[in-house]
Amino acid sequence: MKKLLLTLIIASIQIYSQSFSVKGKVIDFHSGSSLSFANIRVEGTTLGTASNANGEFELKLNGGNYKLIASFIGFFSDTVSVNVNSDLTGLIFRLKSTEINLPEVVVKPGENPAIEIIRKAIEKRKQREKNLFSYEFEAFSKGIIRTTEDINSTGSGSINLSIGQSDTTKLKVTGILESHSKGYFLKPDNYKEIILARKQSANFPPSVNTLTGGRLIQNFYSSDINFLGRDLPGPISDNSLNYYYFYIEKTSAINNQKVFQIHVEPDNPSDPGFVGKIFITDSTFDLLKVDLILNRAANIGGIFDTVNILQHFDYYDGTVMPVDYRLFVTANFLGLARLGFELNTILFNYKVNSKIEESFFDKAVITVLSDADKKDSTYWLSTQTIPNTEEEEEAYKRIDSLESIPKGFLDDYSFFDSRLNLNKNFSVSAPIAMYHFNRVEGHSLDFGLFVNDEFDRRFNSTLNLSYGFADKKFKQDFSSNYFLGEYRTVKLGLSAFNKTKILFEESDNYGELFSTLSTLLYKDDFRDYYYTNGFSISAEGEIFPILKGRISFSNRTDKSAFNNSDFSFFYKDKSYKQNLPVCEGKTNAVKVGFDIDFRSYIEDGFFRRRTSLGRTYTLLSMDVTLSDKNFLSSDFDYLKYEFLSRTFFRSFNSTTATVKIYGTYSNGSVPYQDLYAVPGNISTFSSPLTFRTLELNQILGDRVLTLNAEYNFRDELFRLLNIPVIKKLEILLTVFFNAAYGDIGSKSKEILTNPVQTFKHPFYEIGFSIGQGLLPLSVDFGWKLNYRNGNNFRISLSSVLFNL
Repeated sequence: MKKLLLTLIIASIQIYSQSFSVKGKVIDFHSGSSLSFANIRVEGTTLGTASNANGEFELKLNGGNYKLIASFIGFFSDTVSVNVNSDLTGLIFRLKSTEINLPEVVVKPGENPAIEIIRKAIEKRKQREKNLFSYEFEAFSKGIIRTTEDINSTGSGSINLSIGQSDTTKLKVTGILESHSKGYFLKPDNYKEIILARKQSANFPPSVNTLTGGRLIQNFYSSDINFLGRDLPGPISDNSLNYYYFYIEKTSAINNQKVFQIHVEPDNPSDPGFVGKIFITDSTFDLLKVDLILNRAANIGGIFDTVNILQHFDYYDGTVMPVDYRLFVTANFLGLARLGFELNTILFNYKVNSKIEESFFDKAVITVLSDADKKDSTYWLSTQTIPNTEEEEEAYKRIDSLESIPKGFLDDYSFFDSRLNLNKNFSVSAPIAMYHFNRVEGHSLDFGLFVNDEFDRRFNSTLNLSYGFADKKFKQDFSSNYFLGEYRTVKLGLSAFNKTKILFEESDNYGELFSTLSTLLYKDDFRDYYYTNGFSISAEGEIFPILKGRISFSNRTDKSAFNNSDFSFFYKDKSYKQNLPVCEGKTNAVKVGFDIDFRSYIEDGFFRRRTSLGRTYTLLSMDVTLSDKNFLSSDFDYLKYEFLSRTFFRSFNSTTATVKIYGTYSNGSVPYQDLYAVPGNISTFSSPLTFRTLELNQILGDRVLTLNAEYNFRDELFRLLNIPVIKKLEILLTVFFNAAYGDIGSKSKEILTNPVQTFKHPFYEIGFSIGQGLLPLSVDFGWKLNYRNGNNFRISLSSVLFNL
């Protein structure tokens, strides 16, 4: 059934492509000024479009006779008959403002007439939801990025921005993304979009462009509207009358139908929500238009200067459906970088309550067709689009011209970059990543060569070379992987190494730059290290859409490392702690595992990328590792089981919860370096989902069970408490509870090289974290509930900067 529907889609687009272009403009009859975002429909069909910001529109029609109707609230519609047998230009719709006599709104004492209108609009929304079972639509979407300076993007979707520009520097169009898609909906919550074609300015790779008409659209016929990770009540949601204040600004009309223009804003300005105007028809009480902005309370940290949403609705087979969606955003990140984003989407060719088989829907909520990037200019000439403005046309030319100029590898370099790009597939280490320091290797020079997304984005490889001047050892670390399958869902991996390895690095949440600075400035090398050399081979891939399996074989020989340097810029009289020895020997191991992931995914034309769409989800993972003396000729004999569960919960408003459960159980002699370390922290710094009152690598074992639970209130709790001053400070609150059990088997004890502390009775701690919306930094407060000693309470700083 799925293949049949896809065939019909492609066939319909091919038929539809035999069309002509009809271009024109919608203006005010009296003033001659452009009417931005006016609605243009083809009479007797579900085909239509909307004008752009300059009032310009373009329709793609097959040959024949048509009546085109342009409409705009506050104006009489204008109808033009056209005979389409070639491309047409210069068509003008002149809309006259409505001048019908509308009765004055009489406000009785104690009664707000807008309340009854909103109440009836809510009932109309519920009736619409009851009668709407399914629908299909086509969409054209255009995303416009504005910055002060020209930008470039990477295949992973990151954007490189210039910082420190003056606030008066004008934003210009520096990126354009366009797509043509089809969308499908089936009750209760089945949704799917297929991108038929896409194009973008030359500074963006195709994989960045998964812009679609439905995924980003906030339909204001929904009860809750999600913005910036927060569910906000819509103007006609079930509880809108308890959340918003409404009043009638004026009475307008579209043709001879009276329309109420109603102002909406939260009852309490400190509550997050929408501010602006909505348009509801008299007698039928249908929502026809919203023109809203997010208020300051919904914009935690004040990063966004403006977030403006504009949406129109029209009737399709008697059902009100969105015909467009416009989003206008400007942002200022800490005064360092300014940018703007515009999303312009038109929706057309609706089929309401059409027959769609449930089997058509799968885990792919967005699929990019394999030939979506191969559509040439003839396709776009025959596809319904939003015409480019002069500014957009000039931007396309400027960006294409800039991208065609040969670039040196320093042209896009920033001091904070860890890599220098030689071209789009090859890069080397940048100066900031060419040095590190620790007490084992001393001053070390590093150099890396990286191959990314070669051979149609299937091959990646890394070669890292390093030399430590204190231990006088040359290290190498090579890895590569190759992807198989249409969406690269199978990965083959190979690595070979002779390097220094961080002890228990799986439980270490700090970056190498942070560790180097801590060592050089404070003479606090909080890590331990050992040498390892060997190789590994691996294979992993999807077995089912929700199940991924993996298998690997590793051969490595581990040796202890010792202090070779006492250097530091300061604290000359202080000595480093001794580096811990490990169990020396060879480990040959086979590891088999699987992941279960129920989240949907986006097929971006190259890869499948998982997405939760903001919903609750759970990830499950299990691994079994065998190291055997007889069969695998290993020096260590053990069988290890590992289990990991991570659940993300959406709670009330913008609050969320995360629960992580990890367990491991081993039989046999597990070497010291392969024990599990309960994730702790260094004394003054910390990370989420770790034990705040425990030291790094303080608790070890081969039989461990940990629970990390965090509830992120954001600023909701302080809003509920309604404390006047605190409510406006945008203070973010997270509370946490952590528990751990840890022990070590008798056979592992026999080969221990260092003393081990365990929790044979569960350990508990609680605490909370305080931050502010604008700052990438929070303060953690943690208390031990048992195993209490002289350090039962700890205050620490937490920031993503510590991961660098």
